[in-house]
Amino acid sequence: MDPKPSPSSSPPSPSSSPFDMVSGALASYLPRSGAAGAEHARRPASADGEGDGRESDRRESEGRESNREESDREESDGREQILGAVNLDRELRITRCNLDAAPFAGVSAPVGSAFTDLLPPGDVPTVTQRLRRVLDTREAHVARVQRLRRDDGTELVVSMSILPAASPQEGLTVSLIAMAKRLHLYASATAIGTSLDVGETAQSLAQSLLAWGDVAAVDLDYAVWTGEAVTEQAHERIRLRRAALAPDRAWPEGYLTPGDNLPREASGLLAGAVMRDDVPQAIVIPDRGTIERALDDPQLVRALVPGERPVSVACIPLVVEGPHGTPGPIVLGVTEVWRRPEHPFRDGELLDLQELVAKTARHVDLARQHQREHAQVLALQRRLLPRAGSDTIEVASVYQPTTPDSAGVGGDWVNSFPLPGDRTALVVGDVVGHGLGAAAAMGQLSMEARALLSAGLGPGEVLARLDETVTLLDDTDAGLAAGYSALGSTCCIAVYDPVDHRVVLSNAGHLPPVLVRPDGSTKTIATQPHPALGAEFVVREPFEVHQFAAPPGSLLVLYTDGLVEDPAASIDDGIGRLTDVVREVHPWDDLQQAARRVVARLAPQGRLRDDVTLLLARMAGRRGRDTAAWRLPAREDTAARARALAAPLLRQWQLGGPARDSVLLVLSELVTNAVRFGTGPVTVRLVSAGDRLSCEVGDTGSGRPRLRRGELLDDGGRGLHVVHKLTTRWGVRWTDTGKAVWAELEV
Repeated sequence: MDPKPSPSSSPPSPSSSPFDMVSGALASYLPRSGAAGAEHARRPASADGEGDGRESDRRESEGRESNREESDREESDGREQILGAVNLDRELRITRCNLDAAPFAGVSAPVGSAFTDLLPPGDVPTVTQRLRRVLDTREAHVARVQRLRRDDGTELVVSMSILPAASPQEGLTVSLIAMAKRLHLYASATAIGTSLDVGETAQSLAQSLLAWGDVAAVDLDYAVWTGEAVTEQAHERIRLRRAALAPDRAWPEGYLTPGDNLPREASGLLAGAVMRDDVPQAIVIPDRGTIERALDDPQLVRALVPGERPVSVACIPLVVEGPHGTPGPIVLGVTEVWRRPEHPFRDGELLDLQELVAKTARHVDLARQHQREHAQVLALQRRLLPRAGSDTIEVASVYQPTTPDSAGVGGDWVNSFPLPGDRTALVVGDVVGHGLGAAAAMGQLSMEARALLSAGLGPGEVLARLDETVTLLDDTDAGLAAGYSALGSTCCIAVYDPVDHRVVLSNAGHLPPVLVRPDGSTKTIATQPHPALGAEFVVREPFEVHQFAAPPGSLLVLYTDGLVEDPAASIDDGIGRLTDVVREVHPWDDLQQAARRVVARLAPQGRLRDDVTLLLARMAGRRGRDTAAWRLPAREDTAARARALAAPLLRQWQLGGPARDSVLLVLSELVTNAVRFGTGPVTVRLVSAGDRLSCEVGDTGSGRPRLRRGELLDDGGRGLHVVHKLTTRWGVRWTDTGKAVWAELEV
């Protein structure tokens, strides 16, 4: 016959609130006498000795209650976790409370007070946000490691779960489990290292160490912060920086807080203390007098010792194995746990501390490596950003990476650079992935695009070459980063001509640019859809080349998807929001400040899901009086005709003497070559840009002029040698109808 279930084990009624269910669980966990019977819940009574067991448990529990602070620091096998419950209304104020268990002694939770009064000040925003989220979504938040403040200023570590109140009631039930040391050790080791940020990892460690003391500090080698390799070095040369400090409170003047560099003497003392006999070891200094004698400097005492009261300290090194070939372990830093000397550190506690710090050291080293990679990729990313515009175009850019604990900086990039013939290239791309693999692909594509555009290829031809490059990068045998695939990367290239006031654009799977005209009207420059670079299983089609007018004062907006993507809206809505925001940029606004405002409105720093890149280009154009263009027939007298047209214009530009003669000679040679080796009519364009003059001669031929070494008696080929000697640079640009040979002269 089945035994009759006890009342305490009967299932709760459907109308029971979470608070009632938690309190019901407490009834079987604690006797009605409250904290006095805490031990009874952990030991089932025997059938023939129930009274003796209860009396023994009662005496044992009373002994623990009379000396709670000592029991908090005793060894535990994980069975001493005690459950409590607090009920909250929608204003997060306490309506009911059951914190009668012994470990909660000293935690006051009066009805009507705010639940946040139980929390350390630094935890209030995060916990409040989680409480509000459970109120709004009615989805429970389970098992958060949390600290509670006791009345005497000490703290209790608990596992906190937040449950929504059962309908029709409103509010929350917060269940709290006072965590024993071994359980806390396990929970801390699991929680630490979830971030790849050095500071956050160190702060998580400091918060966890409070279970063993009143104050915890983490000091890391300076090289950890910069991502450099930490190597073995003399103690007197070690530099430490305070990475974390807990709890969050007002500290005495002169005491080191996060971000402060430790004095060189303190760094050497700490490093030397934990490296005894060249072996990293934990040390304990039992009282304040011994600490002051060891430091031997009042200034160091103020910097390292928290407050004026008696203290003892345990110093535990953060140690990792050195790289291959390095003798012995490497010390990344030192942790210090301070507490009152009447509670000395026992061997078991030191073992627990060393276990936790050892696990954290590996996470710190991983964060250091990530920091190094992050810094390298970010440096490359910044290097690719446009430096400055010119007198025909003004550019401004913003690159905003995701949070530092992401997998690394992404592959978003923009670039702007001058091209021959007074033109300017504007390029934006988004390489697949994050980290060094994406950075390497990004750098290669960006530099290749610049080289090809400078060599005279048009945007569509450049994208065709980049498409081939991405396909090669996907070959892990020949690729730049084995195992990384850049397939699916996108790119958009625009070339601005300030003389014609036109833009030539080609797009490979990238989001369309936005053009804001001087009258405030906007246009999304959508080209024929084309797959991203390296896309497989698609019909290879030529990249469409699109041309559009850009009157002086126009604003061209290039960007990556991180600026406009929102899971709650379509990509078209995001582009629409961007269009509305950039329409508000006035012609007299500082363009760099305007770019920052656009990013701040569309992608606030705290809500980034992807890297954000924005390029604004304000096109001023070239004044008509500084340019001239002619279309001439291809005849023997065309060179003379070109010189006759150019001579008065050069006088108008106040160009005379040798400079004028050089320009006319270069123009004559270029026109002669176009007539002799090209076909069709000849176009001539001169552009004056301050102390620089650009000369461009086009024809319908496809042959490329080459500078070659001629023999002494050769009649041909001397024209290009003359051009080469008189100009600062010259080259060929391919056009829709043929080619154009250009040359630039300093005048």
